[in-house]
Amino acid sequence: MKKWAPLLILCAAWACSSDGGDSEPSAAPGDKYSTPLGDVLVSPLGHGSVMLSWNGKTIQIDPFSQVADYTQLPPADLLLITHEHYDHLDPAAWKATVTPDTQIIASAKAAEQMGPFTVQTLNNGNSASWNGLTIQAVPAYNLWHKRPDGGFFHPKGEGNGYILHFGDFRLYIGGDTENIEEMASWAGTDVAFLPKNLPYTMTDEMFVDAAKRLQPKNLYPYHYEQADKEALQQAVGDKIKIR
Repeated sequence: MKKWAPLLILCAAWACSSDGGDSEPSAAPGDKYSTPLGDVLVSPLGHGSVMLSWNGKTIQIDPFSQVADYTQLPPADLLLITHEHYDHLDPAAWKATVTPDTQIIASAKAAEQMGPFTVQTLNNGNSASWNGLTIQAVPAYNLWHKRPDGGFFHPKGEGNGYILHFGDFRLYIGGDTENIEEMASWAGTDVAFLPKNLPYTMTDEMFVDAAKRLQPKNLYPYHYEQADKEALQQAVGDKIKIR
């Protein structure tokens, strides 16, 4: 189990009209990026949760009910779950965002807990295609940090990170990981999300090392309790923009 800290609590007013009447759920604020497959709006919702809005579709990643009210957000056309821990696989959140038409992709251990819904399981190294988007499952695991019993918080091969390929525009979701050597092979991603919380993922030094391996153009620290943006920006260098 993990501690969590909200980065952004979504206000229900975003989904209400100016006169207080009901309206359809609306997209959250975010950063817009141009890709060969159309613009994508990237909205960090808090903790390890991210929402993407793309070509009229909504992609929800690791929804967590303690940082966002998913009844006030657009339902998921695509739902991605990195692993089975409660703050990434939260039934109160993901059941609020899925519809009969939602495509669900998850790690094997997460998929086991999502019955009776149909879930496409991706293991590290596997890929899936959805509406022209390629979703690549990549490793996410601990190198150092362990439970009191000596087991890693996130053993190798169990959890996923995801790289979403919008043509040659790549968006990386780290999940719960440390600065693993595989990151060097994904260098040059356009957008990356990296966790920074102890004792479950990375120290500041590990985060900076991971950033230098990945060399993303835009980097979002997430899943953190405290972050000094200016210090991180100085440490990673000018070629990477901390968001």
